[in-house]
Amino acid sequence: MADKATKENIQEVIEELEKKCKEYPDNFIAHHHLGLVYRKAGRHQDAIRSLEKAIELDEHSADSYVNLGSIHFELGDLDKAMDINKKALTFLVKSPEAHANIGLIHQQKGEIQEAIDSYTKSAAIDPNVAYTWVNLASVHIMAEDFDAALVAAQKAVKIDPDFAMARNNLAVAHYYKQDFKAAKKEMDIAIEAGYQVDPRFKQAVEAEL
Repeated sequence: MADKATKENIQEVIEELEKKCKEYPDNFIAHHHLGLVYRKAGRHQDAIRSLEKAIELDEHSADSYVNLGSIHFELGDLDKAMDINKKALTFLVKSPEAHANIGLIHQQKGEIQEAIDSYTKSAAIDPNVAYTWVNLASVHIMAEDFDAALVAAQKAVKIDPDFAMARNNLAVAHYYKQDFKAAKKEMDIAIEAGYQVDPRFKQAVEAEL
């Protein structure tokens, strides 16, 4: 029932914003918010059209670019997503979202050092986003820099103690630092929070105790 109610509410918001966009076709904010709601409803192509219209009305809207880039990322067009997020940075150099999105794109491409650089820039601008630190911990682990991974994972957990993925990354960092008791503790917290810990990692931790 809750899911149905949410879908009905979203549809009501969409209809209201569609009406507003028709009545006020030059209303940048209406087109921008319609794009965000379309995205939430899973209507990606409609979201793209609305956000592109918002950008047409205000070409300096970094937030519209960031959201548009995120949609293209979700659709698997990494090059398009990269171009759009870089465009956002031409208007708002200190956009933590754009830097984080660029980091995620680099990470998906296997460009680890570039991902680290982008996530680090994002975290420097806004150090209070747990997900950025989680991703930074992940790429540091991939780079086998376990000291840096431990620091990033600890910051993520400090910001959001209930973030299961952060707990898992912290467990991994502790494991490679050979602090197996700490790794087991964090792994158990991640599992209790519903994270699907890799069975091979679980076995490896338990074998050290």
